[in-house]
Amino acid sequence: MKLEFHHINFVSKDVDKMDKFYKKILNMKGIPLENFPRTEETDNSGYSGKINFVTEGKIEMHLAERDLNVAFKNNHTINPVDKGHIAFRTDDIETFIKILKREKIPFSDYGTTFAKEWHQVFFQDPEGNVVEVHQKIS
Repeated sequence: MKLEFHHINFVSKDVDKMDKFYKKILNMKGIPLENFPRTEETDNSGYSGKINFVTEGKIEMHLAERDLNVAFKNNHTINPVDKGHIAFRTDDIETFIKILKREKIPFSDYGTTFAKEWHQVFFQDPEGNVVEVHQKIS
């Protein structure tokens, strides 16, 4: 199983202000929203908050609108758009889930709730920081 660092997610009440800051001050470039097909939000699942994507060329930053109700709405305990998170990409999400279970690490398996092309799981490190691991799916 391969794991690689993929992105940092920062949350904000003003995504456009964050986007402008990272582009202007750190000279990051925008990534087209079309590169990230999202799953449509319903009354009891999903997330339709504003998201912008920027990069310095290697690592992505996802700038997402804070939504304190995402975990409740999706019947999970971990909210990836409360305080933000770091994310890794794997080529074998099932093996990674087995590791979390073996190590008795509680996690929220959001599947493709947020992104049509990513199977995402979220868990916390020992200090409570949220970590995402996802696999790109076809």
